[in-house]
Amino acid sequence: MPAHTLLIERTRGGPDAAGDTVECQHYGSIAVVDADGRLVASAGDPDALTFARSALKPFQALPFVRAGGAQHFGLPSRHLALLCASHSGEDEHVAGVSAILERAGCAPVELQCGCHVPIAFEMPGASAPAGFQPTPLHHNCSGKHAGFLAYCAQHRLGRHDYLAAGHPLQAAVRGAIARACGTPAEALRIGTDGCSAPTYALPLSALARGYAGLAASGARRGDMAAALRLLYDAMVSHPFLVSGSRRSDLAFMSAAPGDWVAKVGADGVQGLGLRSEGLGIAVKVSDGNMAAVYAAAIEALRQLGLAAGAPGSALHALARPELRNAAGLRTGQVRPAFTLRRH
Repeated sequence: MPAHTLLIERTRGGPDAAGDTVECQHYGSIAVVDADGRLVASAGDPDALTFARSALKPFQALPFVRAGGAQHFGLPSRHLALLCASHSGEDEHVAGVSAILERAGCAPVELQCGCHVPIAFEMPGASAPAGFQPTPLHHNCSGKHAGFLAYCAQHRLGRHDYLAAGHPLQAAVRGAIARACGTPAEALRIGTDGCSAPTYALPLSALARGYAGLAASGARRGDMAAALRLLYDAMVSHPFLVSGSRRSDLAFMSAAPGDWVAKVGADGVQGLGLRSEGLGIAVKVSDGNMAAVYAAAIEALRQLGLAAGAPGSALHALARPELRNAAGLRTGQVRPAFTLRRH
């Protein structure tokens, strides 16, 4: 089992934080790695085996981009951002995914991600219109799947089984993840993601290395760096398309426009790449609590000497959020409880 450490506490008290008592504790690990794979700082177990879930999406898009898929189908940067997205199913997201499929000669019915109520309608104060019926285009992973189908169309591969682990597409994806994250392909542990695509568990430090490489791609040469650079530029240029209104990845990338790239993963995962610092950060909260993973990532940035979570910033609401009940009364707070170890 990973040697996780206490990262985040949730308290309960009253109007004044001075009287708060710890009610919940969230354990996990953090790895901070440079672009050469050196561990710079950590908390808990930096090599904890972690299913990265949607934090893998930039690397899952690599086979398509490296093979010139964007140029082949005439896809602009905003469509590459959708390949990396866990989007909210807003109109701009759905239109973009539809355009990718149309340019690739594919149809929405070929998407095998399933469908769910768009994340946009799950936000506080939002609701789906009467009679609304979601389609696979609204699924938060539909952009990734559209990229998978486009790769198959470009290379004349079967599309009915594009999610099979043995499909040539998925073999290329597995190899790309391994190369980008600096870990042997045979060491990746396979699982099935929420969208039915193969996903992989890898050391948390390897995921951080992948994000460091994504951010450092502008200063590197070679086909892998060129593909990562296109994806990095797409994500930081179109953070709304990567996430959506009031979403965490939009907040992270808005906090340092053009510098920080961010991608969340389900069940308590956050990947960050910091171009100006030459660093990648990966966070895992073991119980999957998403408020805890955001707070831990922001605190890691702060301890690295980066302005994050200050009042008025895009990340302030996620840094140390106060907890309130239905009447609006303050009942407690989410607060960090760790110190990064420097290596």
